[in-house]
Amino acid sequence: MAKEIKKDVHFRLKRGDKVVIIAGKEKGAEGKILLVDKKASRVIVEGRNMITKHQKKNAQFPQGGLIKKEAPIHVSNVMLLHDGKPTRVGFTVERKEVDGRMVNVKYRVAKATGKVID
Repeated sequence: MAKEIKKDVHFRLKRGDKVVIIAGKEKGAEGKILLVDKKASRVIVEGRNMITKHQKKNAQFPQGGLIKKEAPIHVSNVMLLHDGKPTRVGFTVERKEVDGRMVNVKYRVAKATGKVID
């Protein structure tokens, strides 16, 4: 039985966000998100959850051997850092006038403080 993929998943984290790991062997470690995989609901955090990969010799790795690289972490095991503190993320929608038209603008909001993240 294949895993069912959720189609309309709203990701609250983006590439470049600073996060803290809240579960697992790296609990409490901080880092920056390098990659977001929406299909698998996973993120790769810079310098965290390192694995050793046995790499065969090829053009990109002429030496081959053992290579250290980051492994993905499930999105539920990381939390956004806002103003140096971990916080949940929500959304808010405002109506603004842009180029003479009224449009809806969506913002990410820190649940702990209520401040707009971006």
